[in-house]
Amino acid sequence: VYKTRVILVVICILLSAIANVMSSLFIQRLIDDYISPLLLEANPVFDALFRAIVQMACIYVIGILASLIYNRTMAVISQGILKKIRDDMFGHMQTLPIRYFDQNTNGSIMSLYTNDTDTLRQMISQAIPQALMSFFTIVVTFISMLVLSPLLTVLAVLIIGVLISATKAIGANS
Repeated sequence: VYKTRVILVVICILLSAIANVMSSLFIQRLIDDYISPLLLEANPVFDALFRAIVQMACIYVIGILASLIYNRTMAVISQGILKKIRDDMFGHMQTLPIRYFDQNTNGSIMSLYTNDTDTLRQMISQAIPQALMSFFTIVVTFISMLVLSPLLTVLAVLIIGVLISATKAIGANS
């Protein structure tokens, strides 16, 4: 039912992650290619700097719009799924024997409808998109690192491997 919306959410999360990483990389380019050369000129012309700032603003706007779209779409998806779950629970509850209601308190039954389904809503609308966002950010950052300096990227990965091994060893012995 929500297949196209979920695809839209994944695309928007990817766009948001790319915009996030690109904005960080763009600041370096902005300083190195535009601001530093202007400091050396007696009569600087700011046209190129202005265009670069507009490009940077566009990257930020794309990231903001992508985040807005995926958050709003996830709210619609999570509310729809929650409604279906609650309807299914209510339909199933009507088929239960009277003995079930004698053995369970009203509070525990109502907890299923409120607390447990709200936990599901939070997982669907917040935890899953946040995990995807983190994954995409790591992937895009890693690709950016490879583009900027493959040797430094390999060195960083090796150091991370050593740190993970050391942490495992220390954790196992403590």
